[in-house]
Amino acid sequence: MLLPVIIAGGTGSRLWPLSRQLKPKQFLKLCGDATLLQQTLRRLDGLEATSPAIICNEDHRFMVAEQLRQLEVKDAIILLEPMGRNTAPAIALAALNAIQTSRDPILLVLAADHFIADQCAFQKVVLEAKKLAEQDKLVTFGIVPTQPETGFGYIQRGDDLPITGYKVARFVEKPDLMRAQEYLESGDYYWNSGMFMFKASVYLKALAKFRPDILKACKKSLQQGQQGQQSMDFVRVDAEAFAQCPEDSIDYAVMEKTDDAAVIPLDAGWSDIGSWSALWDIGKKDAQGNVCEGDVLLLNSENSFVYADSRLITTLGIDNLMVIETKDAVLVAHKDQVQDVKKIVEMLKQSGRKEYISHRQVYRPWGVYDSIENGERYQVKRITVKPGAKLSVQMHHHRAEHWIVVSGTAKVTKGGKTFLMTENESTYISIGEVHALENPGTIPLELIEVQSGSYLGEDDIVRFEDQYGRV
Repeated sequence: MLLPVIIAGGTGSRLWPLSRQLKPKQFLKLCGDATLLQQTLRRLDGLEATSPAIICNEDHRFMVAEQLRQLEVKDAIILLEPMGRNTAPAIALAALNAIQTSRDPILLVLAADHFIADQCAFQKVVLEAKKLAEQDKLVTFGIVPTQPETGFGYIQRGDDLPITGYKVARFVEKPDLMRAQEYLESGDYYWNSGMFMFKASVYLKALAKFRPDILKACKKSLQQGQQGQQSMDFVRVDAEAFAQCPEDSIDYAVMEKTDDAAVIPLDAGWSDIGSWSALWDIGKKDAQGNVCEGDVLLLNSENSFVYADSRLITTLGIDNLMVIETKDAVLVAHKDQVQDVKKIVEMLKQSGRKEYISHRQVYRPWGVYDSIENGERYQVKRITVKPGAKLSVQMHHHRAEHWIVVSGTAKVTKGGKTFLMTENESTYISIGEVHALENPGTIPLELIEVQSGSYLGEDDIVRFEDQYGRV
């Protein structure tokens, strides 16, 4: 049995300002009509595999569930990490949970934020790798290099294996340009893709041998997290126990130490979408070598990537630039400098700015809100509530709210009263008043919320009831 395990953690800071802490790149539509996570799921179509297991951060659980729902993926396991501990513990949690819930499956470990152009070639190599995994090999997928890349680690292949693929001779850290050129010319090296395949039991056995401390911490956190059972369609682990787990990658923890590592070449138009220049590489270019997304007008501009999220972007006489616009931030960078975008994100963190955390438009399990205006003692939001969804029963200590319905029907609970509001109707929520908002209709509910008070932070919410388990 093949069990896809999709690792959907990480913040994708090099793709700021589009990728942010609360909505990182794996949940964005960066290249096509689906998000990177959804493209990863679609890539499995046609393989004989069970419903996938998705490993994600607690903050992203509803986003994952919604994107699965959009693809009509049912019975998926959403395994929540209270905090990131790198890939070795994440995969251990998935393997332990798989052993508990089914017979020893073969895990196909994929990253949620990769791009693969040739799905047929990918699936063909997966089936070849499965033969090795059935022989108790720990298989990694090595990307056939197309250029001397200094941004990836490398895998040197060793002797041929009897069935398919090669033994792993060694893993190599990111090289300098001269060494990368040597690797490319030799034909013996592959880019380290971070994708793997092995039996759950084989991985756990290797982890017990090389990093028993990680295995012990993962077992304890899974056992204590509601005995590893699903809650609200999620598998939770104990946060305190998991916090004690050492942080390590599967490469360092297992793959570099085992004698059972195998590498199988993959040549399928792979990209890790690690920077804006990577998106330019795979994008559809015009005659001047530009890749454009959104409302863009270029004149005398070449070899650039221009992304307009919310308004018209025009350029004149630019070359080799990355221009990315969102509702609350703009990045302009030279193509040769895009690997350092994460330094900008670090500067935002250090200065206490929120632009690295969330967009102006913020997604919630019930819908979305857009902070369209704010001042010293007021804030204006446009709120969209999905049909059938309900915000928590709550109150605020420091702010009052005015609600004006733009379209749809609102079911409002205020104090001891419940009533309906439709287009152009409004109500007032005073400070300290218990209230709730629900969309009982079949179309989205749109309303304008005007907040006023001494403190307008999202942490000024006292929840009494919540259908999404956030009390």
